[in-house]
Amino acid sequence: MTAPTTAMVLAAGLGTRMRPLTDDRPKALVEVGGRALIDHVLDRLVEAGVQTAVVNVHWFADRLEAHLAARGRGPVIRISDERAELLETGGGLKKARPLLGDAPVFVANIDSVWTDGPSTTTGWADALIRLWDPARMDACLLLARREGAIGFEGDGDFFLADDGRLTFRGDAPSAPFAYMGVHITRPDYADTGPDGPFSLSPLWRASAAAGRLYGCVLDGDWMHVGDPQARDEAEARLAQG
Repeated sequence: MTAPTTAMVLAAGLGTRMRPLTDDRPKALVEVGGRALIDHVLDRLVEAGVQTAVVNVHWFADRLEAHLAARGRGPVIRISDERAELLETGGGLKKARPLLGDAPVFVANIDSVWTDGPSTTTGWADALIRLWDPARMDACLLLARREGAIGFEGDGDFFLADDGRLTFRGDAPSAPFAYMGVHITRPDYADTGPDGPFSLSPLWRASAAAGRLYGCVLDGDWMHVGDPQARDEAEARLAQG
């Protein structure tokens, strides 16, 4: 499977759980380890072969656009403007569709920072790219083990079969894996969604029910930077090297 060269970066959220750090900036510009969250994600996407990133903007959109214009390094940035209405994950992907091309794309949140494990001999995205098969899958998600994750306090999202197929936790008290914020999908995956804001979650649930939602597990440490405490914990982890 050829690695996607285009990514959708979901950066339009209000970042309410990150306040007061987002009182004067978008969540994407909150810094961890001396770099803005969005720069952590964009740099990792470039490692995976991404040449163009479509970034949606809403909260402090002008400030985020100025930061992206001044980055001085790849990928090429295209803006999907959501100033008029915040569209959530599914609506954001649907609106950005004309900018994404026709080949499979990475879709990435901006509240994840991750490091590669000591045994990793290939890039973080390689397992995801190798697993992705559009004939059998609607989406292929990168997962993290719930235990040991920084900043994640939920009960987990998924069970993972030996072949990579995912099932949602459902009524189980917990599940071993959480979605860590990056996946591969078709650029038209959200086209059938409603007009206006909607989440990708119902689409994933429908895909899982049809046996078309797959995933693989990150070999490394995942930091979910969702609030100021998680940001501090992530900074401490990165400082350890």
